Amino acid sequence: MAEARLAAGLWVSAYLARLGLANIPAYVTARGDDVAGAVMVKCAHLDGQATLWSREWDFQTDARPWIAAQTGPERDIDASIARQRARDPDLWVIEIESREGRTLLGDEGLG
Repeated sequence: MAEARLAAGLWVSAYLARLGLANIPAYVTARGDDVAGAVMVKCAHLDGQATLWSREWDFQTDARPWIAAQTGPERDIDASIARQRARDPDLWVIEIESREGRTLLGDEGLG
């Protein structure tokens, strides 16, 4: 049976609160559909580099882990996000600023 999913807007609000508690600056740079929008997380490393995170199905475990979909120059990540948003206007994009690359996405409770 597929796992239950939170509404995207609720998940984003909770994630931003958790990032705030960890003193990790984060911003919603693109607002998607409140209920069913997908979410991508861009982590800017503040040195011109960034990592783009997204969730993908793992069909062997029937889970949706966060994966580093792309890493590289921040301008390339921004271009990739723009292409994704052109195809999916319901997509949420959250930008984090962390030199260490901390996203908290692997932490308990963010599945």
